[in-house]
Order: sequence, then C-alpha cells, then structure tokens
Amino acid sequence: MIEDAAHRMPPRPDTDDYRTLFLQGAPMMDMRAPVEFAQGAFPNATSLPLMSDDERRQVGICYKQKGQDAAIELGHTLVSGDVREQRLAAWLDFARSHPDGYLYCFRGGLRSATVQQWLRDAGVDYPLVRGGYKAMRRFLIKALSESLSGLQLTLIAGSTGTGKTRVIHALSRAVDLEGMAHHRGSAFGQLLEPQPSQIDFENTLSVALLRLLGGGDKRVFMEDEGRLIGRLSLPENLRDHMAGVPLLVVEEPLSSRVDAVVEDYIHDLGERFEAHYPGEGPEQHRQKMQADLARVRKRLGGLLYKQASAQMDAAFDLQWRSGDDTGHRVWIEMLLRDYYDPMYTYQIGKRHGEVLFRGRRSEVIQYAQDMAPSAG
Repeated sequence: MIEDAAHRMPPRPDTDDYRTLFLQGAPMMDMRAPVEFAQGAFPNATSLPLMSDDERRQVGICYKQKGQDAAIELGHTLVSGDVREQRLAAWLDFARSHPDGYLYCFRGGLRSATVQQWLRDAGVDYPLVRGGYKAMRRFLIKALSESLSGLQLTLIAGSTGTGKTRVIHALSRAVDLEGMAHHRGSAFGQLLEPQPSQIDFENTLSVALLRLLGGGDKRVFMEDEGRLIGRLSLPENLRDHMAGVPLLVVEEPLSSRVDAVVEDYIHDLGERFEAHYPGEGPEQHRQKMQADLARVRKRLGGLLYKQASAQMDAAFDLQWRSGDDTGHRVWIEMLLRDYYDPMYTYQIGKRHGEVLFRGRRSEVIQYAQDMAPSAG
C-alpha cells in the first residue's frame, strides 16, 4: 500500500478555521461510526468510518471495563488485516479525489490521528480538523445565532398553491427551507427521499446563511413557514426572528393554484413514484396521497374527508384509463378553498410584519429582485 515518494501529496496543515471550511465547502471525510454520522453531519461530509457501529460498541464496552489502553488495543485488533486495507483504500481514494479536503472524528482525537497516520504511512499527508465534529457543530450553532442577529429577512407568503417555492428558486439571495428539509411543507409534502436529521437540517441552514451573508449584503428571502416542515422543527431563534419581519405576499387565482398543485403533487410526484417503483408507481402514489389525506381527516371533518377521498380515487382511475388529469382538479380545488385557505387566513393573521407588496408570482419576483441591497 506504500506509495512512491514522487506521488506523495504536498502536506497541508491541520485546521481549526471552521468558517473558511464551511465558506469554501471543503470536502471532509467523517471518521465517526455510521450511527454517529446519521445523527448529524455537515453538507460536504462523507461517512468513511474507522469503525463500524458494532466495532465501536465493543470498544466502548472494553473502555468502560478495562480502560483506555485495552480499548485502543481492541480497536487495532478489530480494524486489522483485510478490514484495515479495505478502509484504508477508501480513505486514500477520497484523499486523491479531494486534495483540498480534511478528515475529522468526534473531537479531533484518537480516531482522526490514527487514520491520519495510516494515510501518512501510505504516502498521503492529509490534514485533520482540530476539535472535530463537536467543535464544528458548536461553531455552526453560534454562527446561526450571529447570522440571524444581523439578518435583514423578508418572507415570501401566500396561500397553498401560489408558488412560493418557485419564487424562492427564482431569487439568488434566498434560502430554500423546504429543499433543505426534503419536504414540501404541506400535509402532502413528504417526498420519496427521507428527511435529514434535525442536526443536519440546522447545520445546512447555518452554512447557507454564512455563505449568503459573507459578501456584506444582509438581505435574505425565505418562504413563510410554520413551526414544522414535515417532522423537522425550525430553530427557535429563526422562528422568533420570522415573527415580525416584512412580507411579500403571492396572490394567484384559484385556477392557477390548482394548476401548480397538479403539477407538483400529481405529475412531478407521480413521475418520482414511477421511477422508484417501476410498474407499481401509480398505485404507490395513490396510496401515499390517500394516507396523507387520512392524516388530516379530523381537521377536514368527516364529510369533507369522504368527498375528497372518493374524488381522489376517481381521479386516479380516470388518469390511469385515459391520461386525463382533470379529475384531480376537483378534489384539489375543494381542499384549497375549504381547508387550506381558511388555515392560511388564520396563520397570516398571526404575522406582525409589514406587507411590502402583494401581487402575482412574477410580480413578486420582480419586486424582490428590485429591492436594494441591505448592508449590515
């Protein structure tokens, strides 16, 4: 495994400049066990653990029963031979593919130092992040608070189906909270890919704000959201900040809103299900939509729920027989008018921020783009 000296990568120093790491999007390989990575990591991190979950568990038990030296010895025994060579090959591949990257473990301690030395023995000097995951996580929590304290936030508000997310995507200085959460925000918003962990969501948000605010302009747009996006909570300090900031309100005719919902939840989501479940996609899609509808049954009331459920089934049947999606417009329009609009009226009434502008989606985009930069 030892490389010729001519192929050695030039050494770079270890770092604790977390701000630069996140601003530059430096690639990082995470030495922690898979279960630790799943609980929380960073946008540019790749899980390449020194130990598996079970190996880490065994070492932890040994540490408690026999002390550090015995635990270290067990760790070297577990990660040896072919296991060590396979993992070392993956670390070397990452290092060669990401010559500007870093490695880290939980505290920047033994696991990082071990992998760093094994790489060095194989001819690759690869720097580590001092303080590891714990220090970087602490930095991002503080950075989010600091970003919010100087942020000039404007919310994009509007009823369901007005295309608020489309406005967000059209603006260069916007944070797509729903995109980060892998969820469209509504009762029907769960997508096929799982949502990230709460910590991942918060880390991604903090990094996004760091990058947006780095150039001096403090103006940022976000979609007006409730406390939850799917199962993920907005950070409390963000929710507090959103309570009184200015709003741009998107207003679209009901027919246009129905068009948007059909596009997002029938066509786009249907295509995703078909790709994910070949041959079974349409039925899986229908079952998902019916399950989402059932979750809000109490809030809809029995009569509205039964009408919507029956209309949805009929609409899917018509779509499968003829490709005609017009049946979906019936239940979608009913839900928008009788369920989502009253809920939006209640929620927008709780906002205390000034409404700067109301208009169609294209008009709101233009108004936002014309807003002067806001200095901190």
